[in-house]
Amino acid sequence: MNIARFLNEDLIVLDLQVEQEPAPEENNSNKWRERNKERILSELVSILDKSGRTGNNCKLLTDFINRERKATTAIGHGIAIPHIRTMQAKEFLIGVARSVDGYYFDAPDNEPVHLFFIMAAPPYDDSFYLKIFKGLAENLQYESFRQELMQAKEPYDIIRAFKNME
Repeated sequence: MNIARFLNEDLIVLDLQVEQEPAPEENNSNKWRERNKERILSELVSILDKSGRTGNNCKLLTDFINRERKATTAIGHGIAIPHIRTMQAKEFLIGVARSVDGYYFDAPDNEPVHLFFIMAAPPYDDSFYLKIFKGLAENLQYESFRQELMQAKEPYDIIRAFKNME
């Protein structure tokens, strides 16, 4: 799957900054984790908003939050792929965000997430959306590819890395 052709430099953030709430005294606060996760999703939705191809961003954020409450979209190895089909996406969109420090995102390996791939598609775009998701997951299984993404200096370096995987 040619994922590079769907990437846009304007929708790639190489230094994701999300203000997190300080950790509570009790280390197992689910509310604290949920609020911080929602802050991350809010920043990721703002990346998709730059495309000019989203509807109501409050509804879009709510759709992502509700999807994340069903099951985490973090897949381990420092990666999360928040994804939804929603009426708030006028067409398929994908954004990329990288955080060197990483954020807690309920990953199965309990490691911080450094690479976020946020995807939104119209509800009727099922098979295409799933092909992109599958292609993305296949590329991300390679440690060398993940390292290349982490070492990118410019947004175009991310696109080039995907082109080289084809």
